[in-house]
Amino acid sequence: MQPISDPTPVQAHGEPSLPGSGEPALQARTFVCMGTVVSLTIPVQAGAADAGSAVRPVLSGHTDAGSTAAHDAQAVVDRLEAATAVVEDQFAGLDAQFSLYKPTSEASRIARGELSLMEASPLMRDLYADAIRWRRRTDGAFTPERPDGLLDLSGLVKGYAIAEAGRSLAALGLTDWCLNAGGDVLVSGSPAPRPPISRDGGPRGGAGASAWLAGIVDPADRRTLLGAYPLGGTGTAPDSVMDAVMGAAPGMGTSPAVSGRALSGRAPRLALATSGSAERGDHIWTVGIRRAGGGAQRPDFVQVSVAASDVVTADVLATAIVAGGRATLDTVTARWDVDVLVVTHDGALLATPGFRAPSAA
Repeated sequence: MQPISDPTPVQAHGEPSLPGSGEPALQARTFVCMGTVVSLTIPVQAGAADAGSAVRPVLSGHTDAGSTAAHDAQAVVDRLEAATAVVEDQFAGLDAQFSLYKPTSEASRIARGELSLMEASPLMRDLYADAIRWRRRTDGAFTPERPDGLLDLSGLVKGYAIAEAGRSLAALGLTDWCLNAGGDVLVSGSPAPRPPISRDGGPRGGAGASAWLAGIVDPADRRTLLGAYPLGGTGTAPDSVMDAVMGAAPGMGTSPAVSGRALSGRAPRLALATSGSAERGDHIWTVGIRRAGGGAQRPDFVQVSVAASDVVTADVLATAIVAGGRATLDTVTARWDVDVLVVTHDGALLATPGFRAPSAA
């Protein structure tokens, strides 16, 4: 993996049209849990131009062409709010169980010695076992124990919550959505899904639906984005996605682990997770190196973004790279089919081929 020099802008791939163009608009609902803002976004078909007109949902299983505009509008609101309520309940339940900031949580009881891990709930033991497996796979860079020895599964729980919420959304019949929990993103389908039948009644031809664009914040200026990464989409040729994202950025380096692999053969990217010190300071435990005067070594990287086929992998590996530094970055790109974008302390960018050299728009 080589530094990116003279970065050129990321080109949005398959960016959905604005409301009123006949293409779907987006509606979202948000709530706060686990110390972060969680949002659920779905596409809705643009309706009449006036603000009081309804929109017809682009949702799986909702194809009643004879519905009135008012009924359609209310159906969108009801379905989005019902789905958000399900997701919020799942997040709240996991937060109540695993948060070390809640004195009554199961995690807090374990921390105080009131409950042993052997006596803990099956979910607590299962996530701990998953965390241990991730520790082995990342050579210790990711760990469920804090430096003081306290069990802390927060590095795994948020990704697990997002993944569980995604399964619930699928069970509710939603096929096109974007779930964002504090910058960790999981998507399904497209922000502008294409109907299976064209206006003349025949099968819809041409390219597939567009991808969701996940923005990556510039750690040096939280008001701007480094760029956007395409997630999901349906029927989009991987090579065309890569052409749009990669372009021909001057000086774009590649990871030895992925440079020889055909990008068109990669797993679909449905999740993006970002970890680092820009938002909350150096809250991730670094491994290996200590300062001469004691205390943890400053992490090698300010921010790490990982795109993967599932959100738990993306979240864990982003955390592991921040904790383990350059050695773990090399390990991750050699062992996993993921894309990685790293920001160093001097503002330099390192990236695998799945990312094009980004710049603020």
